[in-house]
Amino acid sequence: MNMSVIDVMKERRSTRAYLDKPVEREILERLLSLATQAPSAINLQPWEFVIVSGEEKKRLSKLLVKRMRERNISCGPGAKKPLSEHFVERQRGLLQCMLPNLPEGTRFDDFINEGSCNFYGAPTAIIITLDKVFSSARLTDIGITLGYLVLAAHVMGLGTCPIGLITAFDDDIREQLNISEEKQVVVGIAVGYRDESSPLNKSRSDRVPVSDVVKWRE
Repeated sequence: MNMSVIDVMKERRSTRAYLDKPVEREILERLLSLATQAPSAINLQPWEFVIVSGEEKKRLSKLLVKRMRERNISCGPGAKKPLSEHFVERQRGLLQCMLPNLPEGTRFDDFINEGSCNFYGAPTAIIITLDKVFSSARLTDIGITLGYLVLAAHVMGLGTCPIGLITAFDDDIREQLNISEEKQVVVGIAVGYRDESSPLNKSRSDRVPVSDVVKWRE
């Protein structure tokens, strides 16, 4: 696929319905090779990736859904105080564009919470971790490599969805996947082939005008 970087940035959207088709290891290796081309402070490259698929991914998903229900944990903005109205309005925009495409009788919160914990049925989950020796400043590097990853995946014909809810189950994930206690679970990414026939993948949330988020000082 011959696409410009700008085309990819405009086209890429989160995928929440996947084909029951494994992603070949060679393709995942190529994807990670591209993701790790991302820049990082003084070339620390502090990210580490755990790739989960097959039966291991099913076990992980089952555990996360169970823990989410037990602890009644939900997706949220991670705000320290009530959000300003303009942020709330952006949330409403996502809700309004997704609701018409949800299966009949499905509550939005249930879909998002359970979907996040089972990686929306994607055949592969990627967990990005950060060594606890680093401060939160290095989360910037994780964000950059995540951006590289989702854009590269789009060019390669793969759908992705970054998932933050799983960080609530950091200890469970480390135990299940035998990840060192010295690692912090930062984010998960669902990866797989998009189900183009699913209404779930027709949802496209809007972006606010650049003038809403940019201030010029000249």
